[in-house]
Amino acid sequence: MRVFVVAGEPSGDRLGQAVMAGLKALAPSVSFEGVGGPGMTAEGLSSRFPMEELSVMGIAEVLPRYRQLMRRLDETARAVIETAPDILLTIDSPDFGLRVARRVKAAGAPVRCVHYVAPSVWAWRPGRAAKMARSIDQVLALLPFEPPYMEAAGMECDFVGHPVVAEPQATEAEARAFRDHHGIGDAPLVLALPGSRRGEVQRLSETFGAALARVQAALPEARVVLPCAAPVVDLVHAETRHWSVAPLLIDPARDVDGSDKRAAFRAADVALAASGTVSLELAAADTPMVVAYDMGWISRQIIGRMLLTDTVTLVNLVSETRSVPEFLGKNCQPEPIGRALLRVLERPEAQRAALRETMLRLGAGGEPPGLRAARAILARAG
Repeated sequence: MRVFVVAGEPSGDRLGQAVMAGLKALAPSVSFEGVGGPGMTAEGLSSRFPMEELSVMGIAEVLPRYRQLMRRLDETARAVIETAPDILLTIDSPDFGLRVARRVKAAGAPVRCVHYVAPSVWAWRPGRAAKMARSIDQVLALLPFEPPYMEAAGMECDFVGHPVVAEPQATEAEARAFRDHHGIGDAPLVLALPGSRRGEVQRLSETFGAALARVQAALPEARVVLPCAAPVVDLVHAETRHWSVAPLLIDPARDVDGSDKRAAFRAADVALAASGTVSLELAAADTPMVVAYDMGWISRQIIGRMLLTDTVTLVNLVSETRSVPEFLGKNCQPEPIGRALLRVLERPEAQRAALRETMLRLGAGGEPPGLRAARAILARAG
């Protein structure tokens, strides 16, 4: 079997590495070509061009590189058509990957197109599924409730588990060592996670700081730890200087293997987190949380009208509970966020059952997601 695989982001490279390893284990004669990063290269891919050329987001970043991206799109689609692999596997990065698949199908190439990571049509823009179905034969879904949405649009879809279930977690001993090393002891520890993008941090940092100040006013011994995302380290340092609560910052440049971050996740009693997949990382660490998020006024109006669910927190959606308090848009205010953090600190077990259920539903304890994804590809390809 020959597989042409395309990933455009570091997260997609990790998914690609795992599914390539799974395919090699189940079908040793498989061969790969395409575009990927270091993880996929380690599994035997010789990338046609650096994956980093595709790792751009937002209009301001895309416009200066539009012509180059279009050249790479043409080049990739042409390579798939000319080499006629058995499978085209596009991973996440739908703006690029799905365009490649559309061109391949439009050319009439006899290539089965598989897309890894279903779009969140359950939350907004459900029409994306029908549009995908014109060029995608099979979808590999990370969330257990996604297959019916894809199947209704005419695609085969398999839930293969979420990669968070395969990520390493700190032990209780490592969490205790982290507390002892930083002089935290048994004090209440709050994890602050204001996002990994500059716009998120700029919008949320003042609100997060004020909410955490309310926690410390009620619990003077409370400590705050903030693992910084690499793209926003300098911004986080600048923004948190204005907080009345001095957080312990974890710099990824010094925490190269991520062990301090993992220990902080496990050691924390509660987290205040921006909306996103980080809620699943917290669930994996068994750390209760409060979710808060805001955006620009125009985006708030548009997305607020398009949103199809009453919650955006993945733990709530996967566990089919509403156990994680969330404060979105105009409700993203320090006073109610601070009160919610204190309530969760007082009664963490009320949420932990949902965290454990979330991990079970995402595939914890079963086959690794990469192997499940490979098995699903092979089962449908026959």
